[in-house]
Amino acid sequence: MRFASSSSSANMIVTSTPAPDLAFTNLAYCSHSDLHGFAVPGKKLYLASVGDLFVLSVAGHESIRNGHIALNSIQRRHAKVSAGDTISVSRFIPPDGFDLALLTLELEFVKKGTKNEQIDAVLLSNQLRNRFIDQVMTTGQRVTFEYHGNNYIFTVNQAAVGGQQNSNSLERGMIASDTHFVFETSNASGIKIVNQREAASSNIFRQKEFNLQSLGIGGLSAEFADIFRRAFASRVFPPHVTTKLGIKHVKGMLLYGPPGTGKTLMARQIGTMLNGREPKIVNGPEVLSKFVGETEKNVRDLFADAENDQRTHGDQSELHVIIFDEIDAICKSRGSTRDGTGVHDSIVNQLLTKIDGVESLNNVLLIGMTNRKDLLDEALLRPGRLEVQIEISLPDENGRLQILQIHTNKMKENSFLAPDVNLEELAARTKNYSGAELEGVVKSAVSYALNRQLSLDDLTKPVDEESIKVTMDDFLNALHEIIPAFGASTDDLERCRLNGMVDCGDRNKHIYQRAMLLVEQVKVSKGSPLVTCLLEGPSGSGKSALAATVGIDSDFPYVKIVSAEAMIGLLESTKCAQIVKVFEDAYKSPLSIIILDDIERLLEYVAIGPRFSNIISQTLLVLLKRLPPKGKKLLVIGTTSEVGFLDSVGICDAFSITYHVPILKTDDAKKVLEQLNVFAGEDIDAAAEALNDMPIKKLYMLIEMAAQGELGGSSEAIFSGREKIKISHFYDCLQDIVRY
Repeated sequence: MRFASSSSSANMIVTSTPAPDLAFTNLAYCSHSDLHGFAVPGKKLYLASVGDLFVLSVAGHESIRNGHIALNSIQRRHAKVSAGDTISVSRFIPPDGFDLALLTLELEFVKKGTKNEQIDAVLLSNQLRNRFIDQVMTTGQRVTFEYHGNNYIFTVNQAAVGGQQNSNSLERGMIASDTHFVFETSNASGIKIVNQREAASSNIFRQKEFNLQSLGIGGLSAEFADIFRRAFASRVFPPHVTTKLGIKHVKGMLLYGPPGTGKTLMARQIGTMLNGREPKIVNGPEVLSKFVGETEKNVRDLFADAENDQRTHGDQSELHVIIFDEIDAICKSRGSTRDGTGVHDSIVNQLLTKIDGVESLNNVLLIGMTNRKDLLDEALLRPGRLEVQIEISLPDENGRLQILQIHTNKMKENSFLAPDVNLEELAARTKNYSGAELEGVVKSAVSYALNRQLSLDDLTKPVDEESIKVTMDDFLNALHEIIPAFGASTDDLERCRLNGMVDCGDRNKHIYQRAMLLVEQVKVSKGSPLVTCLLEGPSGSGKSALAATVGIDSDFPYVKIVSAEAMIGLLESTKCAQIVKVFEDAYKSPLSIIILDDIERLLEYVAIGPRFSNIISQTLLVLLKRLPPKGKKLLVIGTTSEVGFLDSVGICDAFSITYHVPILKTDDAKKVLEQLNVFAGEDIDAAAEALNDMPIKKLYMLIEMAAQGELGGSSEAIFSGREKIKISHFYDCLQDIVRY
């Protein structure tokens, strides 16, 4: 028998498969001399179209005579022939793009009444893919196979090539390494399929597993899990599954949070993880144009490829990812801009039309990023638009450790990281740092290490690479150089207690202990998400220092001081906006402390009149009573020297508890002087008596003055313990303070 061309056919005599085990291969067998007539040019494949019903892979067998073709019983039954009959057989040459994207199979036992079996769809998919690779499957075809000691038959219910489905023509295609299987069974079959979801996974991702650290993403595992569940879980399944569920894919996602937390990085890595087309990355301002109508055209052009793809391939089109960085620059709330052109409003309208309009696209994923979610138009944030909104907040301690490991990994691999570097300690000491700031810390530490190898006298001197070591001291120096923008740094808190903390008596100790109990209450209590405490007392009594100490000792991730010195010259409305922003930032952290220092100064209080800012007063009253979002806890500590005024305007009532911070009595002053050790033993009692009813801030000022000596210049010897303050000079300085 000879085939002159791919369209030539011949009648061959049907015979039985030469051996029982060959019946499970789904191959047709012929003589070796006939085999070359089924060869596919350029490939080591032999394919035969049998009776124009199905296509079988052909193998040669020495027991088959020329002009005969061996079919198993299932194949003969489907072709409606018996052994000895003749059937039309022709060589089949597969067209381009013939690989199967999806194969839906209905399973049943060869022998009815076989005991119930549970089949893992993932394992079965792998076995069928390996066993029947490069074989052609046709809708309606039945194939026998053996699996774990049982004999099964699968019926091809759907064979989708390249994701296309056409019910008006014969569906067939070739099993490839990336063909995805979906298994179906009847209730009476006795077969239960498990892990169907894993087996039906699509190939929209380039890898099956994600190691976020290898992608440079640290501390965002929970956020990435939410993104995958909301935006990609439905896309993993074949299109007909989501059609049966009656759902549409998520088309928009918004990543928001403080600057430097990894929003842009995550969006870019999502783009690199996806198969298919490269994502389009555009910065918000790049869309704007000075020409009329050009801006709207730029937006339409971003979606042009997706429109053409959907028009051509329908639900089987590829996923088109569009990444908008700084989306708040172009999608501001409609009506909020006063430029007179209405361009920003038109951009929002254009985006809404493309994503969720009458002819909306279902093959687009728009990823927007912003640190000003409040500026965006509300219509963009509704379901069907940017409906998945993931907050990328500051990393916790474990997240900071992951980020530091990512940025120091190459140093460690190349032996540039000194053994004394403790990343766990660094993660604990960088509470308010964002991912970008942690990267800055690493860069700064490296700069210290490199600088040690350079000589400013001779910059051409060769550098010994092996001697470069980044030490723990380099990282500690970098922490002083890179200051976190979010929350207050330790330096800010330390400035409020320049003289440190000393034992000022039982009353001050009691207030500190009670304040720390409030800190613990905020940490563990489920019924107290907001706790407020007011420290009132005379000016200089140590209220700010006490509040700062509580903030440092609390170990809260977010501690922020709101003081009037940072708002000098600002308008009332601007001050209100800054205060509100501090509270909004605090709501982003699970545990926060806000210190409202010198509230009367924030309110611009003047005793003559009296005069104060009612706008700021009302803002504080609202914020002090507003509960933080679910899962967030806040402690607000206020300080004031004008408690009578605050009481008259109702602010005292807004605080849960008020503590009076007293000035020093004689016994308290003596304790402080003993700790300072600046007086001789016989002079301490006299000095302490003179300091009765003295604020501690003035006490420190008086000691500093007295330590200078009558002619000045002896303070170093005094505070080093080599000399003592003369009591006579101390009295002179005391008279100056009392007099003036």
